Amino acid sequence: MTSALDIARDLIRCASVTPRDEGALDVVARHLSAAGFHVERVRFTEPGTPDIDNLYARIGAGSPCLMFAGHTDVVPPGDAAQWRFPPFAAEVAEGQLWGRGAVDMKGGLAACMAAAIAHVREYGVSRGAIAFLITGDEEGPAVNGTVKLLEWAKARGEIFDHCILGEPTNPDALGDMIKIGRRGSLTGRLSVHGRQGHVGYPHLADNPIPRMVHILAALKAAPLDNGTQHFDASNLEVTSVDVGNPATNVIPAAARAVFNIRFNDRWTPDSLRAEIEKRVRDAEPQARIDLTFDPTNAVAFLTSPGPFVDLVAKAIERETGRTPALSTTGGTSDARFIQAYCPVIEFGLVGQTMHAVDERCPVDELEALARIYRRALEAYFG
Repeated sequence: MTSALDIARDLIRCASVTPRDEGALDVVARHLSAAGFHVERVRFTEPGTPDIDNLYARIGAGSPCLMFAGHTDVVPPGDAAQWRFPPFAAEVAEGQLWGRGAVDMKGGLAACMAAAIAHVREYGVSRGAIAFLITGDEEGPAVNGTVKLLEWAKARGEIFDHCILGEPTNPDALGDMIKIGRRGSLTGRLSVHGRQGHVGYPHLADNPIPRMVHILAALKAAPLDNGTQHFDASNLEVTSVDVGNPATNVIPAAARAVFNIRFNDRWTPDSLRAEIEKRVRDAEPQARIDLTFDPTNAVAFLTSPGPFVDLVAKAIERETGRTPALSTTGGTSDARFIQAYCPVIEFGLVGQTMHAVDERCPVDELEALARIYRRALEAYFG
């Protein structure tokens, strides 16, 4: 039987730093095709963005359809000399698998694949279907990946009942946490305009910096909300303040700031923009201000606890002995796109070394994750 470790090593040996594929999707296609999945490769292009290869695979027909989603692209390894083993060598040492993507998320994808292959070989697919939706554009702009692949699948009449996304979700130990939602993300850019002048003659100038400080303090002064049943309070963080002024005796003409808000399901991007605009206007009604927001495709969503979440949680408990917390913390993921098509939960490996030098995961946890997914498949299809 194909093990999760074997598949993960095959994947890690492909240096698929986004947007390059370097054979990673060939690995996925080879393993799934050998198990009887119908596999299709789909490339999407858009001017100004990298061309991206994606993969869709399915076995069985009709409903229910359980989809596994994931990505084969990884972040750059940084200085390879700082790694204990070459980042794309997929070495196994001290009971751990080392390499870029071991945690995020070639290990999780390998566990999904090993579980599905084992399930199909033992039980076949007598009812419903199992699908894989895999992109090479999760760590990059996320333009030519999951969004377009979902649209492509819908246009072909593909229907998904539920999805498991194998992103790393556990903070400390396998079985700690299931992600049942994600916060949204909105970035704002603020410019406050003044009048440049000599610091010795402040009455001839208009310093924008005090106004900027006042506005930023007002944005942080009152909480956006107090959280909801399943979400922490929304938070605004100032990420950059700049006046571009190398001189010590010149009052600058403008001050600029950037902030990012991670928001819960009390807000939509539109309602949040309106709230921020009001706070800025109320703080400095006479100031000359430009306030813009970056386009966002990251909207808060929640997969409500119920039979599907319970099914996955029970599979985790039976394998690990842990009762997973149901969480919406962390950054964004491709689950934000999938949720528009079917309920989605995220469960994968422990995320402590993701994106880090010497990324690695214990081999026994990798295989345990595959067994959890297999338990979920057995329960899902009865």
